[in-house]
Amino acid sequence: MIEIRLHGRGGQGAVTSAELIAIAAINQGSFAQAFPSFGPERRGAPVQAFARIDSKRIRTREKIYHPDVIIVLDPTLPKIANVTEGLKENGIAILNSHFSESEVRKFLKNYKGKLAIVDATKIALEELGLPITNTTMLGAFIKVTELIDVKYMEEALKERFGKLAEKNIKALHRALKETKIYK
Repeated sequence: MIEIRLHGRGGQGAVTSAELIAIAAINQGSFAQAFPSFGPERRGAPVQAFARIDSKRIRTREKIYHPDVIIVLDPTLPKIANVTEGLKENGIAILNSHFSESEVRKFLKNYKGKLAIVDATKIALEELGLPITNTTMLGAFIKVTELIDVKYMEEALKERFGKLAEKNIKALHRALKETKIYK
């Protein structure tokens, strides 16, 4: 089972991203689940969302404490929270940032594991006209993990966003090209 934890702020699409990962994985033939973790927070407050993907039925419903993958939608969160906490030793951190690898690793308390960086905010602003990074970060997720075929994510985006899907698909594909991976 692959477990994914997403970090964002209310209104950035972390919960939607988790749902889209699950939908695409299910459409691809896997078992998946997605769920949020937040209380009475409002727009702009830190939130977490979770997704699981497996080749067999998923019976657990608990929060993910030791993810294989973390996705950080908001570039300011590593400065105020330990987003890599519990990340498995061979896990991967995928971050939205315009900073260099060395600068990002400093924000991550000198995290030594596999790291992927994409300037999702820039891509979202250019493609969507808004700093909503969720679909851009899904492109980075697909590039780094290769867990989901891009065509299934495109289908999920079309189902979720209707007419707005094309802009989101463009953002997704830019992230596929622009994400940098560091070992």
